[in-house]
Amino acid sequence: MTEASDGWWLYLLECGDGTWYAGIALDPDARLQAHASGAGARYTRGRGPLRILARRAYADRAATSRAEWQLKRLPKARKLAFFDGG
Repeated sequence: MTEASDGWWLYLLECGDGTWYAGIALDPDARLQAHASGAGARYTRGRGPLRILARRAYADRAATSRAEWQLKRLPKARKLAFFDGG
């Protein structure tokens, strides 16, 4: 995972049912806690989020949102490689 940043993050979350959820946040660790407590996205409620698989920092929210859109268009098999620049 990438070092801490004061900017926006794109993250990939592994849920307890084996699915993956992509999102953006200023603090991915705090966002994971929100998902785990049921205060996160509707998709993750009841799915038991387990851990953040990958994260990448971006300069601003717009760039992070564009990256999230690109990531969500990829098949699951290619999503982790996205974080390695692949």
